[in-house]
Formats: sequence, C-alpha cells, structure tokens
Amino acid sequence: MDRIDHKIVALLERDGRISFADLAEQVGLSKTPCWNRVQRLRETGVIAGFTAQLDPASLGLGVQCYISVTIGFDAHADFEAAVCEHRAITECHTTAGSSDYLLRVYAASVEHLDELLRHEISKLPGVQSSETTICLKTIKASGSLADLSTAL
Repeated sequence: MDRIDHKIVALLERDGRISFADLAEQVGLSKTPCWNRVQRLRETGVIAGFTAQLDPASLGLGVQCYISVTIGFDAHADFEAAVCEHRAITECHTTAGSSDYLLRVYAASVEHLDELLRHEISKLPGVQSSETTICLKTIKASGSLADLSTAL
C-alpha cells in the first residue's frame, strides 16, 4: 500500500458512505482511478466490507459482556462451529493465557445474560469453565486501524 491507499482506507474507515467523488477529491485522484484503488483494496482483503455501526442499547441489548471460556482438548472444532451459529455471540477469539477463547456477547438484561450463560453458553461443546466480565460503560468502541498501520 502506498500513501494514497493509506489515505483512502483512513477516509473510508471514518465514513464508509463517502461518495467516490469526495473520496477522489480528498486523495487527489479522479473518480475512476480512485474507484480502481478501492476495488483493489477490496480484492486484496484490506477492505473487508462496508457495514452500518449499530447501537446495541437502541436495539434493546443493554448488557455487553466478555466471556473467557476453557474447553476440553478435543472439542475445538465442535465448539467453534457452535459459536459461529449462536446469535448472541458476536465475536469469538482464540487466546493465549488461562482460557482458550474470548467471546463477546450482548443480552437484553442481566436476567437474559444469566439464561444465556446457564442454558446455552455453558452447554456449548466441550465447555469446562467460563468467566464472565460485564461491561459497565464503553469508553472507546473502536480505534483507527488505518492510523495504527501508518504508525508502524
């Protein structure tokens, strides 16, 4: 990626709905070369997609938590497949440390979270133990990957 590509991804990261005309103007290109660069960035996987950022609380999902999960040695494939199908689990990461996975989960209420933990997440394939951390307040929801990558 060159300097212009970095500018393009930084601008798109801030506003994925920016018009190609405005994007091209801000990076100093005409529309067609700018569009070609965006397409190349999509094809190479630098731009993974365009989505709307939703507010969980506005959707009735007022409880956000992270769950560290330890599973049995031979259950990774089954666990990962089940996690991918579970609607309340919005993220799943393998981890190094005292647990095997870190899940991000949203729930409507603490009571709803309790139901998810007792009756669903604890019964996922191979789960041996879990530890839940409930988020009280979000201080920073996303940082800029474009800014971070240019600082490296």
